[in-house]
Amino acid sequence: MPPTQTCMNCHSQIWTEAAVLEPVRASYRDSQPISWTRVNAVPDFVYFNHSIHVAKGVGCTTCHGPIAEMDITWRAQTLYMRWCLDCHNAPENYLRPRSEVFNANYQPPKNQKALGLRLMKEYKVQKLTNCTTCHR
Repeated sequence: MPPTQTCMNCHSQIWTEAAVLEPVRASYRDSQPISWTRVNAVPDFVYFNHSIHVAKGVGCTTCHGPIAEMDITWRAQTLYMRWCLDCHNAPENYLRPRSEVFNANYQPPKNQKALGLRLMKEYKVQKLTNCTTCHR
């Protein structure tokens, strides 16, 4: 699960006084990890690394849905293999500038494909569809 600092990247700016987020603020303030209730889970035989997706320009909302609009976080995507492969086969449709990865209100531009193709080159994104990319 992500460290509380990851949550605070957004929640130091949005919903800063929300009562439901007091455990997150307390965790950050007290340097104590949160005991999370998992919303998204992949099977044990699937390898997933958040940091590589973030580094390659995949925004939080791409997988986690419209988190800025959620009172309580819910599963927005199936995370089934077909869904993941759609992105891995055409990452240009999903990439955004790294400066926008944590922007929960980011809207893809009309020229998303052109932007995505440029970012693929800039960030050295590969279309990784070999089974061993995720199944290790």
